[in-house]
Amino acid sequence: MKSSNPVFARSAEFNGRGSATTVNDPSQWQVDLNGSPVSSPTHTEPGVGRMTIDSVVEKTGLTLALLTVAATVTWFAIGDVIDPTTGEATMGKAATFAMVGALVGLVLALVNSFKKVISPALVLAYAVFEGVFIGAFSKVIAAYVGDTSIVFQAVLGTVVAFAGTLAAYKFFNIQVTDKFRKIMTISGFAIVGVLLINLLLSVTGVFESGGLRGFNTLGLLVSCALVVYATFMLIMDFDYAEKGIEAGLPERESWRVAFGLTVTLVWLYIEILRILAILRGDN
Repeated sequence: MKSSNPVFARSAEFNGRGSATTVNDPSQWQVDLNGSPVSSPTHTEPGVGRMTIDSVVEKTGLTLALLTVAATVTWFAIGDVIDPTTGEATMGKAATFAMVGALVGLVLALVNSFKKVISPALVLAYAVFEGVFIGAFSKVIAAYVGDTSIVFQAVLGTVVAFAGTLAAYKFFNIQVTDKFRKIMTISGFAIVGVLLINLLLSVTGVFESGGLRGFNTLGLLVSCALVVYATFMLIMDFDYAEKGIEAGLPERESWRVAFGLTVTLVWLYIEILRILAILRGDN
């Protein structure tokens, strides 16, 4: 089985030829292209467990908890962004935190995505810096709309989207096909490319008001489309976890699932927060 999700595609346990390797002998465990196991391993290394739903939940919970703590600490470290003398927003400190968190988080995300052997330390480091970014970005948006409750609303919206997608995936037995994976992968690269070009043109002043990412009607439509895409990415994440458990992957691959889910949930949260800010700003 080969995952087309960029986060999972570099997994050393999935060789891309329709099979998954075990801890010791790559020939001992194979799955077909649909992810169904056709043979089982005869032995594993002593002390090395396999990925289970419990290990996935544990690693994902730890990663998200660390991200939440980092975001909360950053939020309070930035403090009040409203100048008490002028009543105007001062975004300098928050913008600096957001930029550092975003840049380091991006580098760590790329490293984690392309590493064949997942590193728990790098996954947790990503969670910390992405938490810094989220805390700072949330502070900026809260100041923009003048209401901190928007952050709670975005968190709630993310949780509801995650729970709803997971329920739909399980109860409706959604199957991730090869065609769906290819479409999602091509779309993902296209989206990243367009957003990077938009960022470059916005920074250089070619696009006014942020272009596709402005806080206007166009920005609202783009964010809504990205929420839909992120929801589909959640389905890809769930599928990788399920197939990995069926294939008996080593427990360390739970960290790859945790990383993938964290990336998707962060993206989902940011887009929902942007949507709420745009709707609030139009009122």
